[in-house]
Amino acid sequence: MIKFLLWCLLLVLCWPLALIALIVYPVVWVLLLPFRVVGIAVGGVFALLAAIIMFPARVLGGPRAI
Repeated sequence: MIKFLLWCLLLVLCWPLALIALIVYPVVWVLLLPFRVVGIAVGGVFALLAAIIMFPARVLGGPRAI
C-alpha cells in the first residue's frame, strides 16, 4: 500500500517519471527472478545438508523436549 501511495505522489509531482517507473518495474522484477529462484534452491541445499549432519544426533537420542 505504501508503494502505491508513493507512486501516486510521484505521479502528481512528476508524471513522466512515474510512467517510466510503471513500465520499468515489471522488467526489473522479471530480470531478478532467476536470482530469487537460485536463492531458494541454495537455501534448500543448506537445509538438506543441515538435516544430514544432524541426523546421527537425532538417531542416537539427543536432548528431547517434553
